[in-house]
Formats: sequence, structure tokens, C-alpha cells
Amino acid sequence: MQRRSLIGLTALMLAALAVLLGLGFWQLKRLHWKEGLIAQIEARTKAEPMTVEDAKRLAREGGDPSYYRVRAEGRFHHGKELRLYALSDGKLGWHVITPLETANGDMILVDRGFVPDEFKDPASRAKGQIKSVTTVTGIVRAPEKQGLFTPDNEPKANRWFWRDWPAMRRALFPARTVEVAPFVLEADDTPVPGGWPKGGQTRLDIPNDHLQYAITWFLLAAGLLVIYALYVLDRYRRRTPSA
Repeated sequence: MQRRSLIGLTALMLAALAVLLGLGFWQLKRLHWKEGLIAQIEARTKAEPMTVEDAKRLAREGGDPSYYRVRAEGRFHHGKELRLYALSDGKLGWHVITPLETANGDMILVDRGFVPDEFKDPASRAKGQIKSVTTVTGIVRAPEKQGLFTPDNEPKANRWFWRDWPAMRRALFPARTVEVAPFVLEADDTPVPGGWPKGGQTRLDIPNDHLQYAITWFLLAAGLLVIYALYVLDRYRRRTPSA
């Protein structure tokens, strides 16, 4: 009976060991993927800016233009400004997303940057509502997916909590007769008149804790082996008569 119970315990230990080792090696794979992603983002954000057309072509061909720098020239349509709820340096406020019309008539949604809640009304930052042709350089960001705890967007109230690009496009251009680049361009920190919106809000500090997670799983696996070995050794000693 004791032999059978030890066989069952060993089977459970081996199953648990396999799970712990599997999680450890999975975290190592994630580490390799994350390091590649970070290197890619660093290279893209330091490269020379590409044109809007190049970024759109890359997206049409199935590529991902995320984090590439893009330079666009055109006029803002400030009357179509969207506001995305945000937190910056501990202050609650909004990201101002405004369509920019290029010389060929295409549109690109530009996240011009952050404004505190007291500057939510465009009239309170009139100097920053640039009316002339302007050049914007920024970083491409792909449309987002709604998180588990992210509130629903409220297009009619112009309150957005996540970048739902298709819904933003519909809110701005319901007739669908205007071509809109399939991404959002986050403007860099080039100052604007009046100081608002404040660009350069792209977060590039991507967490990479996979090595620590892998070490944790491997240590748990090692601990399991030690505990199992001590238990078996104790049972062996109990069954072996002393001289």
C-alpha cells in the first residue's frame, strides 16, 4: 500500500514538475520575443521619418507600421477634434485627436498630445489651434482593443476611453467618402503656440520581467524536487531498521 502511494505521489510530483518547467521555458520564449520587440521599437523610433504614403502602403501590404516615425504636412480640422481620456504626470485630462488633411486630400488622425481637464474646451487653448499648413512628426500607433476594465467609448458625447479607430473614423466621416490612414499618429514634443496640447506622450518604456518570472518558475521546480527528495529519504529511513 505504501509503495502504491509513493508511486502516486511521484506521478503527481512529475506532473507538477513538468508544469513548472514548462512555464519557465515559456517565459524564456516570451523574453526572447520581448527583447526582439524592444529592439525593433528602438530602431523604428530612431530612424528617419517616412511619409504618410509609405506608412499607408506598408499597412496595405499587411505590414505593421507601429512605432515608425512619420512626417505629415497639412491642415488640421479643429472642428472635428476628438478627446481621449488620459492621465499624464499624475494629472487627469485628455489626448486631443484631430484629423489632419494632407495636400492630396487624405486624412490622418493625429494625437496632438495631452491637455489637462481645465483645457478641455478648445476655446481655452485657442493659440494652439493652428490654422495654417503645418508639419507634424510623430510615431505611428495601431488601433487599440478594449481592455477588460476599460469603459465603453461615448462617441456622441465625444468621450473616448480607448482608440477605437473604426468608430473614430465613423464619428468624423460618417459618409465614408474620405480616405483615412489606418492608424493614429502620436505627435512628438515639438512645442505648439500656447503650450497646449503637449505632444511627446508616446510610452516607450515597455516592461520586460520575463527573466524574473522564468527564474521564479525554475526555483519553484527546484524546490519541489528538494521537498520530494527529502520526503522520500525520510520514508526510506523510517522503513530501514537501525543497526
